[in-house]
Amino acid sequence: MTSIPSSSGSVNGHASHVNGSASHTYSEGGSESPEVGLGGSQSSVYPVNGFTQPPYSNPHNEDIISHLYHAGFQTGHYADTILHVHQNVYRLHAIILSRSPFLAHLMSTSPQVSGQRAIYVHLDQEPEVTEEGFAIALGYLYSAISLNLIRPHNARSVLAAGCLLGGMDDLCGYAYEACRQSISVDTIGNWVEFIDSIPSSSDGTTTPDLPKPTIFGLYAQRLKDDVLHFLVSTLPEFLDVHHAPLDRLPGAGPSGRDVLLQIYSRVPFEMFKTAVESPSFRVDLTGSDQARFKFAKEAIELRKRGIARGSGAEETVVLAFGGGNAGGSSVHITRKMRKRPLWKVNA
Repeated sequence: MTSIPSSSGSVNGHASHVNGSASHTYSEGGSESPEVGLGGSQSSVYPVNGFTQPPYSNPHNEDIISHLYHAGFQTGHYADTILHVHQNVYRLHAIILSRSPFLAHLMSTSPQVSGQRAIYVHLDQEPEVTEEGFAIALGYLYSAISLNLIRPHNARSVLAAGCLLGGMDDLCGYAYEACRQSISVDTIGNWVEFIDSIPSSSDGTTTPDLPKPTIFGLYAQRLKDDVLHFLVSTLPEFLDVHHAPLDRLPGAGPSGRDVLLQIYSRVPFEMFKTAVESPSFRVDLTGSDQARFKFAKEAIELRKRGIARGSGAEETVVLAFGGGNAGGSSVHITRKMRKRPLWKVNA
């Protein structure tokens, strides 16, 4: 939010002029006369006696922001608004909270029965918004110093809180970038679970509907794309599945290919299908369809053992191979729901 002064005719007690908008001197007769400098000439923009005003820097603004954050947000001095969230109570300031469209709406629709207004933020339906993430986003309304508190473990919650409160494009962009960079071999399982929890337009077995709204807004699709790109391109390269060792020492631990298979056995079906069918998914040096076909068969066997998410035993995964591309072959993965057995009742 910018701090451009208002140009209206009245600003905090000034009925006709904005502070400093007019500078006049008056003659003895009461008539206005322009200000004049030495020698009777009208004052100008030129330096006086060789003095030039140095360019203004803004340490004063930084001091104000620092004071607002420490005295206003951290200690709650001179608060006029009480915010209740996650069993926590914040003593805050309406003029600062109004930077958030969400909180501004709450304040405008909450009656003020005493000297302080009380507002309640209910997050029972938003599990992604944690206490830590909400506190960081709330502090950002006072100062951008809150950005320094974003870490890989809380970035997704900060992003969710920023999207909820609104008016925080910088915070959301910073938190999103932290989320993207946190996707790794160690965290991919958690990210896959998160992506699977995001409402989708179709699960592959029903008629597509309009996607349900999510608190992450447009960032939901971006995070989906980031996780898919990691699975398809980054993960195989990081695990070095293109160069499988010929001889493995006993007790050397799982190979990169084994780790990749285990991860893919837990990936939701639609993401598994999209990743394996992608020509960008390379599990050998040549990126051949035959290698992807072999990998898919091994992964499907693991999925059939109940490791796969989704419908479990109600699913059957079939691999079709060949004839998809002009002059070549391709890998296709399909899923069919098992038919329930019909019981015959004798008369």
